[in-house]
Amino acid sequence: MATLLDPIIGFRIDGRRSNELRKIQCEVGVFAQADGSAILSQGNTKVVATVYGPHENRGGRSKSLHDKAVINCQYSVATFSGTERKSRPHGDWKTIEITAHLKQTFEAVIQTEKYPKSQIDIYVEVLQSDGSNFCACVNAATLAIIDAGIPIKDYVCACSVALIRDSPLIDINHLEETSGAPHFTLALLPNYDQIVLLEHASRMHVDYLDKMIESSMVGCKDIYAVLNKYIKSRVGTISKNFSNLI
Repeated sequence: MATLLDPIIGFRIDGRRSNELRKIQCEVGVFAQADGSAILSQGNTKVVATVYGPHENRGGRSKSLHDKAVINCQYSVATFSGTERKSRPHGDWKTIEITAHLKQTFEAVIQTEKYPKSQIDIYVEVLQSDGSNFCACVNAATLAIIDAGIPIKDYVCACSVALIRDSPLIDINHLEETSGAPHFTLALLPNYDQIVLLEHASRMHVDYLDKMIESSMVGCKDIYAVLNKYIKSRVGTISKNFSNLI
């Protein structure tokens, strides 16, 4: 753990400061057959998200809700995403856990009451894994939902944080994530300062909790700034192209 944060100059092993995000690159509309899609990279973690719907509930009337849409989520990891090729069967506990967290997160942000008796499908896949997989999936899925034109209360952005040498490090990579240091993941509606998910992965002293939550919330807002800037630039480009056609 001592090599993860230089105690003198304060740089992490990948050259970032403790409060610095990895480089984020994103693109929406990458799959024409989906209602919404996005691909997003946070450092060396790369994920793709697709959204289908709202559409008729495939489970029939018994599984539909009369007053809102059903959110269906599926999380998967490509077998070539890590340093070693290995089978990752569907239904393992980690996949089930992350799928449940995605469902919980997006049920809190999508205005499901606008689509009663319908279903919205969100699929995310990790193409390249280098830590904070869940966070990258949430951020990519948010872009895909916006691309699909589904109304949401706010962007939902997720950021991880680890406590190393009594210092919170945001947007942790794989080495920091597996170092044994206390860490957790937070999903936030940045314009409301509303936490919609907080997953704690290890034990830590309660005295550090407020400092870590504050750092991860700042990280979420920094991610929001990047995503919002991209969406605004894309909307501006589409509007300009449409004007030229007229």
